[in-house]
Amino acid sequence: MSETYDYLFKFLIIGSAGSGKSCLLHHFIESKFKDDSSHTIGVEFGSRIVNVGGKSVKLQIWDTAGQERFRSVTRSYYRGAAGALLVYDTTSRDSFNALANWLNDARTLASPNIVILLVGNKKDLEEARDVTFLEASTFAQENELIFLETSAKTGENVEEAFLKCSKTILAKIETGELDPERIGSGIQYGGAALRNLQTRQRSINKPDCTCRV
Repeated sequence: MSETYDYLFKFLIIGSAGSGKSCLLHHFIESKFKDDSSHTIGVEFGSRIVNVGGKSVKLQIWDTAGQERFRSVTRSYYRGAAGALLVYDTTSRDSFNALANWLNDARTLASPNIVILLVGNKKDLEEARDVTFLEASTFAQENELIFLETSAKTGENVEEAFLKCSKTILAKIETGELDPERIGSGIQYGGAALRNLQTRQRSINKPDCTCRV
């Protein structure tokens, strides 16, 4: 049986190695923590259909490697992404300091209108925190990003991160700021929305057969 959805969004998860990107993806897809997580080599992929504002949306999520040696490989996956989770580790100052470089890559290589959500992961490790909520929130405001702290271990705000980003993309589609028919938008119509669109177009293009006798 084929999947039915209104839209398909291409998502990226980017950020430094060890920030918990793969664990976030795993928890979102499988609803459980990934105990045996190792560094991603190249790119990993996952997908899930979610309900966003009454619409059925399929998220195609590309989890990119954080190590510098894979940077040239992972950059090719940025093209045409509609949304991205920009992840840092709340216990790692280095991962936070690297955000500007990751953000620049996303805005340069992906869709010009890409929606980016800043994610401070490992919220459960409060005693080891090295980056305050306030400074991350300030960084997000200065760079026009949505911001959430999450825990891939407990699942706190994991679902909310993907949904919040998706809701923003959907709102931009509805206001006309994003066009699913534009190549490289990172958005496609699913079967349900495509059928509705074709029905509307046929209705608009249908000739007026009313004639006078």
